[in-house]
Amino acid sequence: MLPIHAPIAGCMRWGKWGADFSFAEYHAMIEACLEAGINCFDHADIYGDYTTEAAFGKVLKANASIRSNIQLITKCGIVLPSAYPNSTTIKTYNTTPKHIIQSVEQSLLNFGTDYIDVLLIHRPSPLMHPEPIAEAISKLQQQGKILSFGVSNFLPQHISLFAKYLKITYNQIEASILHLQPFINGSLEACMQYNIIPMAWSPLGGGIINDDNHPRYRSIIQAAGSIAEKWNTGINEILMAWLYKHPSGILPVVGTTKIERLIQAKNAASIQLTDEDWFQLWVAANGEEIP
Repeated sequence: MLPIHAPIAGCMRWGKWGADFSFAEYHAMIEACLEAGINCFDHADIYGDYTTEAAFGKVLKANASIRSNIQLITKCGIVLPSAYPNSTTIKTYNTTPKHIIQSVEQSLLNFGTDYIDVLLIHRPSPLMHPEPIAEAISKLQQQGKILSFGVSNFLPQHISLFAKYLKITYNQIEASILHLQPFINGSLEACMQYNIIPMAWSPLGGGIINDDNHPRYRSIIQAAGSIAEKWNTGINEILMAWLYKHPSGILPVVGTTKIERLIQAKNAASIQLTDEDWFQLWVAANGEEIP
């Protein structure tokens, strides 16, 4: 499998949970991403109440040449009520081998492909057992149905639990200037320790960065604006470059329906913030000087 390059296009809002793209809009957005050099697309089985994978897949089925030019990430492990065959009446987690294998088989059908580039366990379940999960993942990899395995929203203790049984290549976590926990709770250090590549969902704070009611909005925007002037770029690019600077090699998953946002995230990779720039933003986000 080829390395994943930043940014990753997050597709959660492309379907029923957001813009509800038509076939033509899905096609146009995929082509725009490829023209911009963005070729990795992030999904989950539950997105759009289990419809977004299939809507995206219609484009792949109608344009066979696209598949070889893109990388597909999808997730499983969350079960929504009344929207999935044999579902429960409440939202649950299911990380049993049977569910993982069934989810992958369904995703393959949805996308019209014979392999998924990266499969992620969507969230850690209190009931998960790493050994049978590892057996299921190994089986899927041996069959060529998934090329690489990772997790999502896993904390360091979950990572260490799994490390004995199988190789985790990615951990997709929430991380941004407005969500600093991974920088202080050991999540990014665990990624470095186990040679895991972190992906960051909601890398711009899920739109909160545009909400002047947020307690740290003004200080962050002021600091980012000052740094943006120095680099002759925009605030979004600076906040994305702030993530890129971390030594763990964060790959942002940009959940947007606007190609301009993805291009901003791609351009940000060339901005080499200084340590002083980075800590200026850290202080703005924390509201106090470092110890």
